[in-house]
Amino acid sequence: MNSRILNNKEDTYATESMKVAVFPRLFPSLTFYLKATAIVLKASRAAARGQYDMKRWCRDSQDIINAIETVGGRMHIEGLDNFRSLNGPCVIVANHMSTLETFALPSILQPIRDVTFVVKRSLTEYPVFKHVMRATNPITVTRENPREDLRTVFEEGTRLISEGRSIIIFPQTTRTVNFDPEHFNTIGAKLAARAGVPIVPIALYTAFWSNGRLLKDYGAVYPERKIRFSIGKPLHVEGKGNREHRKSVDFIKGKLDTWAQEDERQEALSK
Repeated sequence: MNSRILNNKEDTYATESMKVAVFPRLFPSLTFYLKATAIVLKASRAAARGQYDMKRWCRDSQDIINAIETVGGRMHIEGLDNFRSLNGPCVIVANHMSTLETFALPSILQPIRDVTFVVKRSLTEYPVFKHVMRATNPITVTRENPREDLRTVFEEGTRLISEGRSIIIFPQTTRTVNFDPEHFNTIGAKLAARAGVPIVPIALYTAFWSNGRLLKDYGAVYPERKIRFSIGKPLHVEGKGNREHRKSVDFIKGKLDTWAQEDERQEALSK
């Protein structure tokens, strides 16, 4: 198993140049889903037996990244030292583009410090995958009653943070390729303010794994699309966290704009 991410001590990570075999090159989506399904099924069986812990979660997340790289996907991660610099737990806020970040972030962050997600309750009831989700002790929300969801995030979030666990929140209402700051709500900043911990913004670009038309979680994969994660500096919250929320949004939008410009320049040079 390639465990370069799990064992990485540097500030950055980048997929090494490698030759993609013929079958994965011709059928990247089929190859990826065969590998990913095998990983999830095996993890689900272990979790259903109560034999799933955070180390196993990290390894399975790394295996998903290995599958991504096997079909030609290229990971670029920066800012890991920003997360390492923390002396305690934090609230992590990130844009939400695809299913990929849910699978990849555990191997990126969990080796440094304990994390869990805020997720839709339906994910903990999803066939097969539900056992793994429940084993990671996420905060679950319904997306039907905003007031009740906010109360749940505050109560469960502050409890987990007091136990030393960092919380990953995607403040957008749904996964989308286009980042709209107006739909990036303040729940992360409010939780950080209430718990007295910093916010760490993460900008990500994960269009490699597209959203499906019939089943949103199962779209085609596109190896030519670079996968990028950028972890920002911790923002220490003052007051209600409004300023830190704006800084998080500015960081994410700035990174996405920069990456788009880099891709445009690269595309122009290749013509």
